[in-house]
Amino acid sequence: MSTATLEAPSIPKTVYHVTDSGQGSAISIRDFNLFYGEAQALYNVNMEVQRGMVTSLIGPSGCGKSTLLRSLNRMNDLIDNLRIRGKVIVHDNDIYAPGVDVIALRKRMGMVFQKPNPFPKSIFENVIFPLRVEGISDKAMLEEACERALKGSALWNEVKDRLNESALGLSGGQQQRLCIARAIAAEPEILLMDEPCSALDPIATAKVEELIHELRGQFSIVIVTHSMQQAARVSDNTAFMYLGKLIEYGATDTVFTTPKDSRTEDYITGRFG
Repeated sequence: MSTATLEAPSIPKTVYHVTDSGQGSAISIRDFNLFYGEAQALYNVNMEVQRGMVTSLIGPSGCGKSTLLRSLNRMNDLIDNLRIRGKVIVHDNDIYAPGVDVIALRKRMGMVFQKPNPFPKSIFENVIFPLRVEGISDKAMLEEACERALKGSALWNEVKDRLNESALGLSGGQQQRLCIARAIAAEPEILLMDEPCSALDPIATAKVEELIHELRGQFSIVIVTHSMQQAARVSDNTAFMYLGKLIEYGATDTVFTTPKDSRTEDYITGRFG
């Protein structure tokens, strides 16, 4: 059987600017099934994540949306007795094929979690951590990357005079934007967000949502959200999942106003969930 390898991206790299779906897919998910031992969590998922756009995954708790998100950078590999069938294609390579460099894959996909998880280091060291891992030590390059990432996460003006202070001293909303800065510092192609606003207050949530709008086009963003209002505000495309199955996937406006499946309509109108 042939093997596939994924090279880590060089720094800096090309940034995608996409205004329509004609730019192709960042991720192609094909007949994807996932099992924990004998229990099946995902069933025959097929979807194309469009390059440069924001894709939301919505659905009730336990529907499989976070499981699917974590399958995109193989974070689920850390779980015992995991089995998958099907393919996840990135740059014409199946990321689950034998021989794939999982570390290199994850470098191409920034990840932001539900709760802010800054390291007990300075703000500066938090942001440039991915570059340190790459072995980059040039001071000017690190400072430039830090400023670029903090500006990209709309945090630069708030912290530019305290870069050597502990990141743990930031507010919760600032910490989450710092984690986004860290995720984009090495300029990944894809940004994965697992309910990034679930632990934030409304003001901090609004800032993160505004940031997602600003990052659209620079990155292909996949966001899991428990808030249908948030999905409607930030995403170009929305996927509704239920009981491990992808029920409906399309343009956000269409999914929310004229859903094709009665289960989607029932969830959106609050009949269950």
